[in-house]
This record gives sequence, structure tokens and C-alpha cells, in this order.
Amino acid sequence: MRIPRIFTPQPLPADQTIQPEPAAAHHLRRVLRLRPGQEVILFNGDGRNYRARLVSSTEEAPLLHIEAAGPEQPPPALELRLAIGISKGERMDWVVQKAVELGVTEITPLFTEHGVVQLQGERLARRLEHWRGVLIGACEQCGRNRLPRLQPALQLAEWLRRRAEGPAILLDHRAPLALPQLPPPAGGLTLLVGAEGGLSEAEQALALAQGLQGVRLGPRVLRTETAPLAALAAIQALWGDFR
Repeated sequence: MRIPRIFTPQPLPADQTIQPEPAAAHHLRRVLRLRPGQEVILFNGDGRNYRARLVSSTEEAPLLHIEAAGPEQPPPALELRLAIGISKGERMDWVVQKAVELGVTEITPLFTEHGVVQLQGERLARRLEHWRGVLIGACEQCGRNRLPRLQPALQLAEWLRRRAEGPAILLDHRAPLALPQLPPPAGGLTLLVGAEGGLSEAEQALALAQGLQGVRLGPRVLRTETAPLAALAAIQALWGDFR
């Protein structure tokens, strides 16, 4: 039986007892239905797993006893940063979840000209918190002990001004170059993908002027939820930890 993994932001000192946060407590009691004595794996983003055991499952305050820390998980072979136009419905959730599984280390949601989702203020804050929950759930499922960074949502032009230096590619099915034609990135790579309908011509021109390299993924036009995942998998196979 697979031992469940639970994220907590708390410090996790060995041979100590902690009370999990309400969401984690609910998951332990109502979803996993764990009983005292059963084992769980905790992680807090510091790169390690922590073996723990449920010692109390009261409705108000389930308690976990931390038994031992595991070895530190090595950093990713390639720092992969994804900037993605905000899409509607469950598409964005799907991209966040699968990008985490594929090893992305940073995700930045972008407002673009063709994007149909309008978020601001409290609605935007709630949506970012929701995506963070999706990100954490993906880490729990796939065994990652370090959380990818979820950056604040930005306008595309603002992101281009702020983006980290280094190699960056723009997915464009009309681009003359394919991924295998690029030189291996040194240390990290940034990937830019539009929302539904892609980026406008003005946005593409701005991205290219800011140093991004247009790259195609074969002859087909891929959907906004397909393109970044196909690209991330190909990048990991070429230069990352799929090798």
C-alpha cells in the first residue's frame, strides 16, 4: 500500500509531535481515513521527506509524530520556468498540475491579448491560491520535495521586462527552428506559451525583440494545455532529467 504524502509549511524536527493545518487534517481524517498508528510522509519544501505516524485522530486536533528525516532530494538537472497565458475552465489547472509532474521549477500566469479570463483583486487572489493548492497536490502525488515557485500573475509586457536572464523560447508552430536544433541550455530555460488563440502578432514581436527564440513543436497547432506539456517533456528528454 502506498504511504500517503502530505505537505505542511511547518518545521519538521525529528522526534516531535505536530498538529497539521486544517486542510491537511481534513485530508487525513475525511479522505484518507487514517487511524492512529498508520504512517504518513510529510514534506515542507526543504528537499526532504519526513516519516511520521498518526498518534491521534480526534475531530479537533489530529496529531502526527515525526520519526525521521529522509535524504535530501537533489536539485533538478535543469531549471525550467514556464510563463503561460491564463486559460479558462480547468485548462489552467491541468497545465499547472502536469507541469509540476514534468519538473517545472517556476510558473508565472500571464494576461495576454487573446486571453479570455479577466481576473483582478480578490478573484485573482483566490485563483492564485487555488493554483497553489493544485501545485501542492501535484507535488504530493509525484514525489517532489521542493515546491515550484508560483509567481504573481503579470501582464505579458511586464513579465518580459522582469524575466530572469538566460535562454528563453517562444512556442510558435510557424517558427523555423525545432527544439533539437537549439544549443543545450546552460543551467536553465524559460518557456513562453500563450492562452487560447496564442499570442497576438504584436506580443510575439515584443517577445522576439526581448531575446526569446521562436521554436516549433512539429507541424501541428497544439492547444494551450497541450503545447507546454509537450515542450516540457521534449526539453526534459533532450537536456533534463528524462535522460
